[in-house]
Parts: sequence; C-alpha cells; structure tokens
Amino acid sequence: MKKYILYHTQFYRLASKTSSGARKQLQLLFPVCLLVILSINQAYAQTIALSGRVTNMTGPPLPGVTIVVKGTSMGTSTNSEGYYSLKNTPEDAVLIFSFIGFKSREIPLNGRTQINVQLQEDIKTLSEVTVNAGYYTVKERERTGSISMVAASEIENQPVNNVLSAVQGRMAGVNITQGSGLPGGGYNIQIRGINSLRRAGNYPMYIIDGVPVSAESSSSLSGAILPRGETSPLNTINPNDIESIEILKDADATAIYGSRGANGVILITTKKGKAGGKTVFSINSSYGISRIANKMELMNTEQYLEMRRQAYANDGISNYPANAYNVNGAWNESRYTDWQEELIGNTATSSNIQLSVNGGSQTTRFLVSGSHSEQSTVYGKGFKYKTNNLNWNLNHRSKDNKFILNATTLFSDQSNNLVQSDITSKTLILSPNAPALYQDNGSLNWENKTFNNPVAAYEVTYSSKVKTINLNMNISYELLPAVYIKLNGGINQQGSEELLLSPNTRYNPAFGITPARSSAYKSQNRLFSYLLEPQLNYKQKYGDHEFDLLAGSTYQQRDKTSLQIFGYGFESNALITNLEAANTVSVQNDTKTQYRYMAVFGRVNYQYKKRYIVNLTGRRDGSSRFGTNNRFASFGAVGAAWLFSEENFFKNCTWLNFGKLRASYGTTGNDLIGDYQYLDTYTLSSTSYGGSSSLYPSRLYNPYFSWEKTTKLEAALETGFFNDRVHFSAIWYRNRSGNQLVGIPLPAITGFSSIQANLPATVENKGTEFELNTTPIQTKDFRWGSDFNISFPNNKLVEFPGLEGSTYANSYEVGYPVSIKKVYNYEGIDPETGLYTFTDYNDDGNISSPDDNQVIEDVGIKYFGGWTNQFAYKQWDFSFLFQFVKQRQSNYNALMLNPGTMNNQPVEVLDVWSDSNPDGRYMAYTSGADAQKNKLLRYFKNSTSTISDASFVRLKNVQLSYRLPVYKKVQDIRLYVQGQNLLTFTDYFGLDPEFFSTGFLPPLRTWSFGIQLNF
Repeated sequence: MKKYILYHTQFYRLASKTSSGARKQLQLLFPVCLLVILSINQAYAQTIALSGRVTNMTGPPLPGVTIVVKGTSMGTSTNSEGYYSLKNTPEDAVLIFSFIGFKSREIPLNGRTQINVQLQEDIKTLSEVTVNAGYYTVKERERTGSISMVAASEIENQPVNNVLSAVQGRMAGVNITQGSGLPGGGYNIQIRGINSLRRAGNYPMYIIDGVPVSAESSSSLSGAILPRGETSPLNTINPNDIESIEILKDADATAIYGSRGANGVILITTKKGKAGGKTVFSINSSYGISRIANKMELMNTEQYLEMRRQAYANDGISNYPANAYNVNGAWNESRYTDWQEELIGNTATSSNIQLSVNGGSQTTRFLVSGSHSEQSTVYGKGFKYKTNNLNWNLNHRSKDNKFILNATTLFSDQSNNLVQSDITSKTLILSPNAPALYQDNGSLNWENKTFNNPVAAYEVTYSSKVKTINLNMNISYELLPAVYIKLNGGINQQGSEELLLSPNTRYNPAFGITPARSSAYKSQNRLFSYLLEPQLNYKQKYGDHEFDLLAGSTYQQRDKTSLQIFGYGFESNALITNLEAANTVSVQNDTKTQYRYMAVFGRVNYQYKKRYIVNLTGRRDGSSRFGTNNRFASFGAVGAAWLFSEENFFKNCTWLNFGKLRASYGTTGNDLIGDYQYLDTYTLSSTSYGGSSSLYPSRLYNPYFSWEKTTKLEAALETGFFNDRVHFSAIWYRNRSGNQLVGIPLPAITGFSSIQANLPATVENKGTEFELNTTPIQTKDFRWGSDFNISFPNNKLVEFPGLEGSTYANSYEVGYPVSIKKVYNYEGIDPETGLYTFTDYNDDGNISSPDDNQVIEDVGIKYFGGWTNQFAYKQWDFSFLFQFVKQRQSNYNALMLNPGTMNNQPVEVLDVWSDSNPDGRYMAYTSGADAQKNKLLRYFKNSTSTISDASFVRLKNVQLSYRLPVYKKVQDIRLYVQGQNLLTFTDYFGLDPEFFSTGFLPPLRTWSFGIQLNF
C-alpha cells in the first residue's frame, strides 16, 4: 500500500495548487482512480498460466477454436490437435469457447490452471458454413446459386485413387460413372444432363486451387484398354489431400465462368495448414484388396457341348469341321475352366502411404504432404499403376490483416503399366473346355496350333508416364478501407510419354514369326498453360445494406505439342523400346497447337437486412477457337434469394429455423470444339507426288461459327426445421442449349463429308432435385446423421430443323432424349419356324434400316441418388452409403455372339426354342452355317430385346474407424477399415448395371485397412 499512499500525497499536493472548484472535482475523481488502480493491480497481481485441450463430444480434437477472456480482447485459439495455452489470465476470469458449427460455452476459471473442454455440435450454425464459389466465397445461408459440396471427412481414406469415385451418390444433380475397373482411367460426369450433341462438348470445367486444368485428356494409344483412351485430370491428386470439392450447377454459380461454365464447374480445394503453436506430423498408411464385384453365370462344359452339338444338328452337319476343336475330340471334353475366375478373378492389391507436416502461427501457416501409392490389376500379371504426389501449401496473413498470400504447389508423377487390350470380353466367350493357359514348363500353351491363348495378349503392353505440376498463387491487399486488390495466377504443366509394344512373342512360335514383325508406338505430349487474373473487390456495409462488388479479367494461354512415332521390324525384341533400331520408322503425328483465352468479368452482390439478396454476374469472353467474325461473346446471370425465416412473422416460430427461396436465370457457353476448327487445314498425304511429299485439304474454312450457348433457369426452396435437426431443399431447373457446334453433312461432290458449323438444334435438360439432411439422435456420447438425395432428370431434343433429311435422322428424334436408340421391334419367336420375328413397318417383306428400325428406346436415367448414414459413439465412427439408379440400358443381348458357335453363353441361353419348348427365349442354335439365322441374329442384337431395365441399388461405401487413447508423444491414433462397391441389388442381364461399356472391366469391389497417426 506504500505506493498508493504516495499517489494519495502527490494527488493532494496537486489539488492544493488548484482553485477550490477544481480541487473539489479532483477530490471526487480520486476514489474512482483509486478503484481503477486497485482493480488493475489485482488483475495483474492475481493471474495464472492456463492450458488445456478442446475436443468434440466424441473425442476428436477441434483445431481453430477461439478462446476469449470475457469482456476483454485477450484470447488465443487451439492448434491442429486442439491444444491451447493462455498466459496472464485473471484467476476469476470467464472463458468463452467458440467454434463454427458448435455451440459456444462460457466457463468460469475459478483459479484452475488447466481446463479441457468438450464442445457440442450446433446444427443450426452449420448454415454459416462458407462454400467456395470460385472467384469468391459465400456463406451457405446467403448463397443465391446452386452449389453442391462434399467435405474432406467424406472423402479421406476411401479406397479410391480418384476423388470422383468417393463422391458418387453424394450430390444431387451430379451423375458420375467410372470408365473402367482399371486404375488410371477416366470418368463420365453429367452435371444436370447432356447439353451438347458432341461427347467432348459435355466436359465440365475443372479448377484446382484456382487454376483451370484441361478436361480433354485422351490418348490414341490406350483406347483398347481404357474406354475412349480417356483419363481424368483428377488422377493427379491424392484424395486425402483434398479439403473439399464443390460443383457449381446453375447460371448464378457458373455464369461468372462464361464460355466454360455450360456443363458445370468442378472446384477442388486442397488442404491448408492449420494455425497453432505446435507443428504436427502425420502418417497415414493403408492396404487394400480388390476383386471383380460380379460374374455372369455361364454354361458349364456339359451344357456348352450340348449346345454345340445341337447347333450342328440343326444345320444338318454330322461330321464336325476340323476347326471345331471343342467337339471334334481335339480338346478334352471333360475339362472345365471358369474363365472369369481364371483371367479376371485374381486379387488386385493397393497400398498407400502419406506423410505430412503442418503448423504455423496465427499469421503464417504451412502444410507439406507427400504420398506414394501402388495398385495392381486382377489380370494376375505384374501390371501396376503407381503415383507419387507432393502437396505444398503456404498461407500468410499480415498482423493488420491487410495482406494475404496463399501459395500452393501440386506435383504428381504417375506411371501405368497395362495390357494393351482388355480381355474381359474373352472371359465370357471362351469355351469352358478350352486347354490350359500354360504348359508344364511355364511357357504359353498353344495346344498344337488349335488354341488362341488369351494371355498371349499380355505380351502386348501399354505403358504411360505422366508428370504434372500445378502452381497457384493468390495475393490480396486491402488498398483502402473495404477495397481489396487481388491477383490470382497459376501454371499447369503436364508431360506424358506413352509406349505401346507389340512383340512377335504374341504369336504362336510354331508359325516361325520373328522380331521382324515386332512393332512399337511411342507418343509424347506436352501441355503448358498459364493464367493471370487481376481483380478488384469492394465490400462495405451501410446500416441494413451490404455491398460486395467484384471486377476482374482473365488471360489464359495453353500450348500443346504432340509427337507420335511408329517403328516396325527389329533384329531383337531387346531393342524394341528404341525406335531407332526399327527397320521402318514413320512419324504418325507431329502437331503443335495454341489456345488463348481472355475475358473480363464482374459481380455485384447486394443484401438488405440479411434477408433480401440479389447477385448479378457477367462475363465477356474471347476465344482463339473461333474465327474473327465471332470471337467474342457475353454471358451473364441474375440470382436472388429471400430468407423468409428472418421475417418478423416467423420470429416466434418454434418448428421452422431457416427458410429461403431463391431463383436464378442466365446464360453460359461452351467452346470445347478443339483448336483451329474454323480454318482451312491440310494434312500430309501418305503418297508422294513427283518424289515430294504432298498435302490434301482436310477441313473447310468457316469463320462464322460461334459459341454454343446454354440458358439456365432455376427455382429452389431451402428449409431447416426443429432446431435445424432437419434440413430439406427442393430444386427445379431448366437448361436449354442451342447453337450446337457439330459437323453439318455436305454432298460428296464437295470433297468433304461435313463442315463445322452451328446447327440450330436445341437440347433441353430439366428436372427436380431433393435433398434431406437430418440428425435424428444427438447426445453427449452418440450422434446419428442421415442424408438423402434424389434427382429426376429429363433430357429432350426440343428442335432440330432439317433433321429428317440429315444423317442424324438415325440418331435423334425431336421430342425425345438425345441418348435414344432406334431399333427394330422384336415380336418374339415364330412358334412354327422357331425363328426371330420383327415388325415390318413398310410391309415390303424385308427387315431393313432405316425403314424398319423405327422403335425409339429411351436409354437413360429416370432418377438417381444416394442415402448416407453416419454414426459416432465415443471413439467409434461408422458410416455407409447406398447409391441407387433407375434406368434403362443395353443388356448382354446386344453383345451376344451367335448361340451355337464356338463361344460360351450365359445360362439364360439354355432356354432355347424347340418343339418341346415353344416358349423358349432364344432361337434354335446354329453353328454359323445358317445364313438366315445369322442375319436374324444381327437384327436381334439391334432390337428392343437388347434394351431392358438396368436399375440397381448399391452399397457403395462402408467406413468404420476407432480412435485409440492418446499415449505420450502420439497425439492421435486412428484405425479404420473401408469398403467400396460391396453389394449390388439388380435384375440387370450383364456384368454390371452401371457399367455397360463393351468389353471393358467394370469397377471392382474393394476392402481397405489403414492406420493414421498424428505426432
């Protein structure tokens, strides 16, 4: 108290030198000052050092939780493992713990030095989640556009090498099918249907950390093993490195991307470092096994040989031909091999290990992650897909929060080694009594030149090596209050090398074929793209009015080179990879293309009282893919939302917590036409003229064709009920795509079959989407979340002038979906002749095309969706996802070879017509000698009999994990097991109802086991 007496003495000395009025004021002020000084002294004299950990109700830590001393600005936040520390804390302080998505807690300190806190999830505040809309972010409750998001928690640790497999069935309006069961392949993605009459015109736009990447990845060498030779641009990213995937669907969300947003935009955001004083090291390792998910039931040897003998008897052949090895005694008639099990029934394995380190301070965060994975095939040979990925991320924010820097580097190294052509189709047709694959000495068995050994195909191999670098830097600075300048820049570089080797060892050595008939293809592709996007952003609030203005421009350039060389004839197969050693070398392709794109864009977002929202977006695009007459085009959209739950008449409503009506309208475009399509082009001829190389014209000049344009309209209702334990949304949309960029047929006299131009055809996609997110149970130790989504798409060709007289008449019909098939009408089997019969529409006595294939089969999806359930009990987490699709598709009848020939058949073919079985499903067998039956089978394979229900319900994913108690330096240990494509319920006639590509391996059933450790 001595210093307070000193203060008292000095205070009165000062007071004595003042006037009496001022002296009284100072005397009154003294007690107040004394109380303030005493309180300050007490606060600093009685402080403690506080520490602890924050977790959710089931145990996992919560990073980034804000801890504030109530009534002050003093505070901190938890690190990536939920730990925090706070020095000089008043011992009688009250602490406030808050975190988005969880209920805040106020806890009196009461002199304690350690407090561990559990926060309970607050479903109501989940509507405050921020979603990535590309050029900007928006709160979930305030968005006016249609954006679907899947977070890291639903993606990570799934036994897949592409994130698209992990999100199947989880998003309304987004239909994803895997191209092949082999690793490294592509995916078919339809975001609200098919807009373009060209397959390539339906690719969505991919953006990884702000940098567009090409969706047009294909190879001319891998088409026999990967459908259409397509690969996915997302093969370059480890799914465990992804923080979220957002898909933009309507005009309000996609119009800001202008000519590239017609088919939707897929945004990939990778994981970032988390703030906290402690650096965290993580190890994640998993091992998986995969097998074919379903096999067709085929004839056994006895059934098959009986079919063959009946076929010859039906054809009046009693002496079996010399090449009928399976019935003429050349092959063992008591032998049986399940060729599906033998050739594609092996177990594929996969392994993945990921090491990462992340941490940083409140202003600077970093993350470095590296992973290696390997995946084999079910073919039983050393074919393998390997990937190495490196993800580096740095985020910095100045102390005054004016300067922000985000930098990301993604590096991927992929190598794929496969057989050159898929042998799946062979497993369905090989004779069950065919000889063994290998002789006793391990060499291929050719059974005295009678057996075309299917694994000889393994001698012809395809391999690829792909290296990809994706760099992004995003800089933002608050130039003036509420005024921000931004610069988004990026580089995407990809280099690939492909090698297709076809040695003479693929032939029976008895034929004496030497390496002089060996061949090799080598292909090299290089792609370099860079992007610059300066932006200006203004955000301000005036009372009840909020404005968010954005203006920017884009410049992108992409250079691509391609070189393909063919070598034929080698002295030895040891030299086959060196094309310089080939006797004949020819350049098959040597091209260089450049794509340049520029645009200006803007956005105006206005909010009034947080309940009335209007969003305007616009973009002016220019693309080098169009002629000078139509190089530029404008796109734009308007979106609006009304948060009616914020109105006064809903304030006292106990059952409705959130309600929003929103709508949008606008136009987007499509320039996925390829480079230089408007120019006259010439191609090198394989023949020479006068000893010199010659050229021939390959494309006509057309500077007038322009962008495909899609007009999008949407209306939606979003609601939350019962303290937001239930969220429901309903969406209606209609998209119309016109100005179709297709090849318009030309008379043969012109020398060209078509000219690239805009066709005045219009494709319409409309439909409804419903999403239901619920939390039926939420207690301290147990939580059950259940999510359901369903989509009803409807595709239709609205108009197509001159369709009937064009070459497209056999493919399309106005008023029907663009996916239709025109087929013959199958009437059944004539009970008297036992032959297939079809409707003769023109009554000319013959079945022919196009006069008689007039039945329009609507091949496509009627509705699709998914049902997800998540359960959490203390340290246990369990979830499962059912995916379902209602559809009609082609069945195995479309692929079937003539029953009775030297090809095995499904057991359904045993139901054959005969005098004793007049209701049989299949025509009497033939060995191939009956020309009439051969012709009728061709009609049958192109008739209504080949289209049937292909609906299915699939247990797509199951996850189970357990967090072990923390021991010493190990902060977190998580054990998990996951399954993919586990069960399929369907009546489909074929290998897989989702995958009906001819001759390719369907997706596999996979189980994966793993462990994740954090230090």
